[in-house]
Amino acid sequence: MKFNKKGLSRAITLMSATVASVALLQAPANAAETIKITAIDGYSPKSLWVRDFINYYIPEINKGLAETGNYEIEWNQAWGQIVKVRGVLGGLQKGLGDIGVVTTVFHSDKVPLQLVAYATPFVTNDPKLVAQTVDGLADKHPEFKAAFTKFNQVYLTNLAVLDTYQIFAKKPVASLSDLKGLKIGSAGLNLRWLEGFGAAGVAGSLVTYHNKLGTGVLDAIMLWPESVVGRKMYEVAPYMMRADLGTANSKAITMNASAWNDLPDEVQQVIQKAAIGYREHTSKGAIELADKSYKAFVANGGKIHEMTQAERQKWADTMPNVASDWVNSLEKKGLPGKVVLKSYMDTMRANNQPILRQWDKDTGS
Repeated sequence: MKFNKKGLSRAITLMSATVASVALLQAPANAAETIKITAIDGYSPKSLWVRDFINYYIPEINKGLAETGNYEIEWNQAWGQIVKVRGVLGGLQKGLGDIGVVTTVFHSDKVPLQLVAYATPFVTNDPKLVAQTVDGLADKHPEFKAAFTKFNQVYLTNLAVLDTYQIFAKKPVASLSDLKGLKIGSAGLNLRWLEGFGAAGVAGSLVTYHNKLGTGVLDAIMLWPESVVGRKMYEVAPYMMRADLGTANSKAITMNASAWNDLPDEVQQVIQKAAIGYREHTSKGAIELADKSYKAFVANGGKIHEMTQAERQKWADTMPNVASDWVNSLEKKGLPGKVVLKSYMDTMRANNQPILRQWDKDTGS
């Protein structure tokens, strides 16, 4: 076929238009919108919950968004960089991060209802049950989430990242009497668990204990095995008194309210759904890692003394009535402490937990 100059030009124009049309048909109808989110915690990836945020929560969110392809997130992960371990609540409030892990045990004055498990030691060693129960309470009692609203945050879920608290000491400890006079590090409301037999509770955090034990500031710590093994604290506290004091939900996942409100509904739904999966995944991991951590503690030279049931019961019975004091402080603020405590304990009883003290029925000191 022959073309004159004018015909050739017209053919080329038509061909170019056809190629362009095909390219448009082959391209995605809508390119994904990119949303930037900064995730923060004062702790580093040495901590279980941060590792799970990186390896589980973020991938789950990304996978959920990929199902429609409408949105994708550009993550800025700032672990141990923007805020200190006690500064996540304030950092998210100010918008220093968009989403993060708040260590609620540091904020008993600001989010007091979150500490229900810390007010009830010797009740359960099941982190999954505790985390599920607390989220159920948060859904039922708006005061749970309202506490975070005051700090410009949206509550997504809570995390129980430990199997149960134990005592780790520089010298052998085999009974409550051996703890008399010792300076024992821990955090928040559970320092009250140490009252009643002459021990001195000292507030601290995971990132400081190794140094404080090594320099003699502390004689012992009250922590869970995974955290001790992960940070090699067996080097300075090689003696464990296995008391099985109980687990607790020490974390909450929250988002800065302004950042949350700017998100499309689809993205909000994916983040919320993945948060529950993250809660379940971390609870399961806490149990699995605990089993390995007891063995690793011994393999690294640690010695474990199992408290007798009689000694554990004595500790539970002689401990101050932490739950009653907690409830009274809440009720004075107009918060539903009594009903939350009863609901929590009812759930534990319904799940046949190894309860040593019925905190909601106890009127003792």
